[in-house]
Amino acid sequence: MREKQLRLVVTFSTTAAAMEMERYCLANGVPGRLIPTPRQITADCGLAWSAPPEAEDAVVNAARDGSIAFVAKYQLVI
Repeated sequence: MREKQLRLVVTFSTTAAAMEMERYCLANGVPGRLIPTPRQITADCGLAWSAPPEAEDAVVNAARDGSIAFVAKYQLVI
């Protein structure tokens, strides 16, 4: 079983926005990956971007630079 750890989780209102975030981040070397939205969070879309907490600035800047709207960001142990 995988050990739980603190992660930055960014939620989106649409699946298209989540997939665009994945495309943009992978193309630009921003750490993280798409995950199913954790149960602790209520979100419109079933996908979220998960990254190490120390990458918060890079993730937020990627969303801004890629014109990708996100709903909220959380720090959760998942």
